[in-house]
Amino acid sequence: MARCNSNWMTFWIPFNFWSTDRGYNGVVMSDSDLPEDAIRVVEHTADWSLRVRGGDLAELFGRAAVGMARLLAGDLAAVPLDEVRELALVADDAEGLLVEWLGELAYWAERDGLVCPTVELHELTPTALRATTRGGRLPELQKHIKAVTYHDLAIRPYDGGLEVTIVFDV
Repeated sequence: MARCNSNWMTFWIPFNFWSTDRGYNGVVMSDSDLPEDAIRVVEHTADWSLRVRGGDLAELFGRAAVGMARLLAGDLAAVPLDEVRELALVADDAEGLLVEWLGELAYWAERDGLVCPTVELHELTPTALRATTRGGRLPELQKHIKAVTYHDLAIRPYDGGLEVTIVFDV
């Protein structure tokens, strides 16, 4: 449904596939926890793209972080888990929060060589996140991610869970 005024237009989109009242506590995600089809690299011209699926918003965010770590490191078994960092973020919506979340992890990788294949989401709503990451520094990244983009970014319902395709500028 759209409402139009001479200077603006508002679109009402139902987001009934997650509850903004419900937070997610204690979700821990690592590469060994993932089913085969949870993360898939999608061919994309001049960029990298991941399709990520999760049962809920917390699982989706955790798997997105693990998928990006795979792109950065290649072999996650080679990443030491000797560095822990805490992170708290806010955004206007779930898609914006996902971009902020992955953008911060990509910044750490670029600035410090830090790849975090293990994440623990202490609190997660569509507009706020508090997490602990565990990872390590690599002598060299497999690929460098310049930015996490909003290109066609939409968290959508999928088979009782959620799905998103994330495009990375490399």
